[in-house]
Amino acid sequence: QVQLVESGGGLVQAGGSLRLSCAASGRIFSINVMGWYRQAPGKQRELVADITSGGSTNYADSVKGRFNISRDSAKKTVYLQMNSLKPEDTAVYYCNADIRSRPWVPSYDYWGQGTQVTVSS
Repeated sequence: QVQLVESGGGLVQAGGSLRLSCAASGRIFSINVMGWYRQAPGKQRELVADITSGGSTNYADSVKGRFNISRDSAKKTVYLQMNSLKPEDTAVYYCNADIRSRPWVPSYDYWGQGTQVTVSS
């Protein structure tokens, strides 16, 4: 059984930084895309950033130049370094990963439980 466990969320002042981590565990053969989504109250969930197994990255326009996504394949972990945080970054952040649990089967999209990030003004 695959699990994604996030850490690093919390309260930070505007202009500050946080680093989110998400570690995958369980029955895992390979991981394709890993990424971060966020959802603020009353708003749709949106992609923040993702990264492929080949290292290609994608960022939402609102976080370009401020956030950086990376991954450690050996640790099956994805990171989101968040700098110059703004109050509008406040949201629940969800880890996402496209994981193949065993050989010769399709991959499946897994989600973490979410971690709260609050940026005070």
